[in-house]
Amino acid sequence: MIADEDGARRYVAAMADTSADTNAMDRLDRLVAALLEENQRQNLISRPSEAAIWLRHIADSAQLLRFVPRETFGPWLDLGTGAGFPGLVIAVLRPDQPVVLVESRPLRAQWLSRMASELALDHCRIEARRIEAVEAFAARVISARAFAPLPRLLDLSARFSTAETSFLLPKGRSAAQELSALPAGARALFHVEQSLTDPDAGIIVST
Repeated sequence: MIADEDGARRYVAAMADTSADTNAMDRLDRLVAALLEENQRQNLISRPSEAAIWLRHIADSAQLLRFVPRETFGPWLDLGTGAGFPGLVIAVLRPDQPVVLVESRPLRAQWLSRMASELALDHCRIEARRIEAVEAFAARVISARAFAPLPRLLDLSARFSTAETSFLLPKGRSAAQELSALPAGARALFHVEQSLTDPDAGIIVST
């Protein structure tokens, strides 16, 4: 379990693919600084979570990579990415993997586009529209953090999903409950993993 900000930074640094990008931690420091500044103008993250931003947001996003082998290649689709979690963090840590961030709120989408440009994340695309309006493609990974109830999320992402798609869905304390509410056939396709950043939180992962 990651306990504090120092531990969160160490964890993220260990997850960074330094063979592909030696500037990952610098980019994340710049992302954090820009996020805290922008949070004064629009509510990207809760004010209480600012003091634990590496633990609550950066490491919380980076931990999803433990379920995705480094040799995995193909588009990573992040639904309802909000402030860029986990999408922007994944784009920084996996510079060789295409990442598509879907965010329909204009101000947030504009900020995401600016950050992708400032951090030179050329492999990161921002879709400033609802997921229903995004042209379908085969996603290798689909993530969503506090985006929609599980049945709705699975329905919206179905046209991006193939037999090879991995789902990584942080669901907080409701993970086990939401999974148990699915029909048996769908429930068998997923399991819950313990979050490393919150002892009470779970991540729904495709089996």
